[in-house]
Amino acid sequence: MLDVAVIEDPATAEVSLDPVRARLLAELAEPSSATMLAAKIGLPRQKVNYHLRTLEQHGLVELAEERRKGNMTERVMRATAASYVISPTALAAVQPDPERAPDRLSARWLLAVAARLVRDVGNLLTGASKAGKKVATFALDGEVRFASAADRAAFAEELATAVTSLVAKYHDESAAGGRAHRVVVAVHPSIPKE
Repeated sequence: MLDVAVIEDPATAEVSLDPVRARLLAELAEPSSATMLAAKIGLPRQKVNYHLRTLEQHGLVELAEERRKGNMTERVMRATAASYVISPTALAAVQPDPERAPDRLSARWLLAVAARLVRDVGNLLTGASKAGKKVATFALDGEVRFASAADRAAFAEELATAVTSLVAKYHDESAAGGRAHRVVVAVHPSIPKE
């Protein structure tokens, strides 16, 4: 089971967003049969089987094992990932594009950049998975509390200067065999934890 799977196909995204199917995906972090799931979520086994077949057709669940029970075979299913992210690729015609409104102080532009990050890393993960390789990435996540808006602005300016300096120091346009990497740095207000 993957930690995170990226959903790029519009039909698969639609299937995963159905409330019953989303609940089944959550329950299938641990392998289970349609009979066991039906008892847990209070739906008829036939209806659960219908949803499981749909999830299986879209690669969101897989067969974990088959068990003989009397004169029938019970299929035990599991989710293919612990969690899922829907890539903006699933909404290709209307996915956010940072090039449309490049205002680095705009929250909407930040969302467009974040959407591109999800799309690009999702594509990299899909390709790497097919090739049996890993993707070299780095992420930094932290929180800073500013005393004032002026401090936040000064921090943003210093951060931009530092990152620009590092990019200038290490960027080598003529490096034979070099590979370009995207750098994304974002600052936004934190949402309090419940």
